[in-house]
Amino acid sequence: MKYVVREINDRSTSGKEQLLRISQFTGVTQRHRADGLDGPDTRAESLVGYKRVEPDDLVINIMLAWNGSMGVSRYAGIASPAYCVYRFGQDVHPWYFHNLLRSPDYKARIKASSTGVVESRLRLYSDDLGRIEAMLPPPAEQAAIVRFLDWASGSLERAIRAKRKVIALLNEQKQAIIHRAVTRGLDPSVRLKPSGIPWLGDIPQHWDVIPLKRTCSLVRDGTHLPPARTPTGFPLLSVRNMVGGRLVRRPDDSFISKTDFDMLNRSFVVRPQDVLMAIVGATLGKVAVVEDIGPFQLQRSVSILRPRPEVMAYPFLATFLRSAGLQEHLWKSVAFSAQPGIYLGFVANIPVPIPRTIAEQVAICNGLQLELAPVDTALSRMEREIDLLREYRTRLVADVVTGKLDVREAAGRLPDEAPPDIADDDPDLDEETEPGDEEAAA
Repeated sequence: MKYVVREINDRSTSGKEQLLRISQFTGVTQRHRADGLDGPDTRAESLVGYKRVEPDDLVINIMLAWNGSMGVSRYAGIASPAYCVYRFGQDVHPWYFHNLLRSPDYKARIKASSTGVVESRLRLYSDDLGRIEAMLPPPAEQAAIVRFLDWASGSLERAIRAKRKVIALLNEQKQAIIHRAVTRGLDPSVRLKPSGIPWLGDIPQHWDVIPLKRTCSLVRDGTHLPPARTPTGFPLLSVRNMVGGRLVRRPDDSFISKTDFDMLNRSFVVRPQDVLMAIVGATLGKVAVVEDIGPFQLQRSVSILRPRPEVMAYPFLATFLRSAGLQEHLWKSVAFSAQPGIYLGFVANIPVPIPRTIAEQVAICNGLQLELAPVDTALSRMEREIDLLREYRTRLVADVVTGKLDVREAAGRLPDEAPPDIADDDPDLDEETEPGDEEAAA
């Protein structure tokens, strides 16, 4: 690769250029504020000194290169100083290498060439990249490969987006069913009374509305000053670990030392059956229930709610927090800076409609499970179909860029077609690093 690219270290003197982000899923995309206002989506005080990027430059997150967090940019802009920017030489098609370096075979080579002891601490420095051998077809064949893959990726992306639209409609239906159950119960003939809360509407006469803080023994967020990362130790988790309504471990989790872990534990310890809700960032409102996954600590973007077992069943609280009415209420109350967010005091005072007995709360959750089963089945099927399309795309790209599939003749018969745009609000971007981590690493 040292004969194919050269490193560029051109720094911004104004910090006013478009801020870019790098994802293992979508490559290089423009990073915009969630509120739609002008200004960079970052916590950094200044972007002066960030690295300038030109169209067709290769941008690599050296800390996550091993999982494919790199790509060629379609945009001019700036990227974190923690990243490396490279420019291609003559007779090289940048987008051929975009596909080649992100293929499974080359991700494995990059991982093996990276410097570090454990996976989460691997770094791909320029010398490491330079030693990787690159497959280099003639320029005309590179162009044919890029043309074919742009067409194939466009077709697959349109199919994936169509399925995402169906998923969005199913999730709307699911949230509406949940909202009705957690504000009206399961008995459609029950007598109702005004809740006094416009977005809640009427609730059953025998229910109460009380602030969330009165239903919980703990309402707080994660650490605001995360300690230094270490190669091994105790996991420091974030909203990235909230998957499918559960808190899960990931292969690329960050770690902190035992000393720092013990210090944070003096303030709070997260327990099984605690309910978590994201309160900062594009995934604000995301909810997960803690299971027994071993010891860990949490970053500040997540609120920790511990229901009082004599007052609130934890499944009922988690279900209420996922309801359409509550989610809409959260987003209408958002305070915007670089990232959308809600204050912990706001969370503590959320009005919760609550049946007076734990038995009724559990019955509502059990009834919902049965009612939502067909919707959940349809959602799982659509997600699986998207996974299969992505797996097919990954295999197709790998076979084409490594010469296992000759597409020169097929590429010559294809119509002209613009490559697909990757939306900056792609759901996969929810799996990015904790907001601000990349600036902290710079």
